[in-house]
Amino acid sequence: MKKITLALCLIAAHLGFAQMETAKTYAKTIEEQDLKELLYVYASDYFQGRETGTLGQKRAVTFLREFYKIRNIKAAQGTQDYFQPMELTIKGQPIATENVVAIIEGKSKPEEYIVISSHLDHEGIKNGEIYNGADDDGSGTVALLEIAEAFQAAVAEGNGPARSIIFLHVSGEEKGLLGSRYYTDNPLYPLANTVANLNIDMVGRTDPKRESKNRNYVYLIGTDRLSTELHEISEQANDATLKMDLDYTYNAADDPNRFYFRSDHYNFAKNNIPVIFYFNGTHADYHKPTDTVEKIQYDLLAQRAQLVFYTAWKLSNRENRIVVDKAK
Repeated sequence: MKKITLALCLIAAHLGFAQMETAKTYAKTIEEQDLKELLYVYASDYFQGRETGTLGQKRAVTFLREFYKIRNIKAAQGTQDYFQPMELTIKGQPIATENVVAIIEGKSKPEEYIVISSHLDHEGIKNGEIYNGADDDGSGTVALLEIAEAFQAAVAEGNGPARSIIFLHVSGEEKGLLGSRYYTDNPLYPLANTVANLNIDMVGRTDPKRESKNRNYVYLIGTDRLSTELHEISEQANDATLKMDLDYTYNAADDPNRFYFRSDHYNFAKNNIPVIFYFNGTHADYHKPTDTVEKIQYDLLAQRAQLVFYTAWKLSNRENRIVVDKAK
C-alpha cells in the first residue's frame, strides 16, 4: 500500500511540474513592452482620468471592449457586447456606467469560474488637472489584459484552462467599490460556482515605506482569510516560477490601513469566495495627478502580472476546486 501511495504522489508531482512548464510558455508572452504600450494609451489624457460616468470612462470601456474583440475573447453571458450596464448612486445622483466582462470558457469544468479583476476607473479631472491613475489602477487594468491574452494564446494551442476564467473590469471602485458590489449582487455567473477572485489593484510601483530593499516583491492580502488551500497554491505557484518576495504585512488582521476592505476583492470575500489582492502599496503619488506612466516600473509590473497568471493557471487546472475552510 505504501508503494502505491508513493507512486501516486510521484505521478501527481510529475503532472504538476509538467503543468507549470506549460504555463511558463504563455506567461512569457506577458512582456514589459506590451504592458508599457497599453498603459501609455490607457493612462493618457485622452481618457480624462476615467471618472465613473464621464466621457473619459466611456472611452476607457470602449478601449477594453475592443481589446477583447480583436483577440476573439468572448463577451460574458448577460452582457451587452461585453458591457454590464448599471446605474450607480454617487453623491445622491444616478450615474449610468458599466463593468466590462469577458470570458474564456473552461475545457473540462466550464461551469466553475476563476474571476480575475481590476478596476477601470480613477479620479477624473479636479481643478483643471487630469488624474491619470497610471498605477491606480491603470497598472492592474493592463495586467489583466495581458493575462487574458496569455490564456487565449494557450487556448489557441489546445492548452486552454480546465475551469472558466472571467476577466472583470469594474467601474465605481473609487466611489466605494460600487461596480464590484453590483457584480456580486447581480452575478453573470453563479457565485456558488465561483472558485476564487484574484484582484489586481496597483502593481506598477514600489512602496517607499517598505523596510526590505528587495524590490522584487508584491503584497498579498486575503490569501488565507477563507481558504488554506488558496494560500498554499499561491505560494506553490511563486516557488515554482518567479520566487518573488511575497509580503503579507498588510494581510494582518490588525492592519490599521484595512486594505483588505478597500478594494474590489472584498465584495467577493463577503460572499465567502476566497480572494487574493495583489498590491504594491501606496506612494507619494497615490490619488494625485502625479500618478503618471513614466513612474511605472514595467519589469515589476510584468512579473506581478505573470504571478497572477501562474496562480490562476494552477487554480483552473487542479482536479478539485479549493475548499473554503475558514469563516469569513
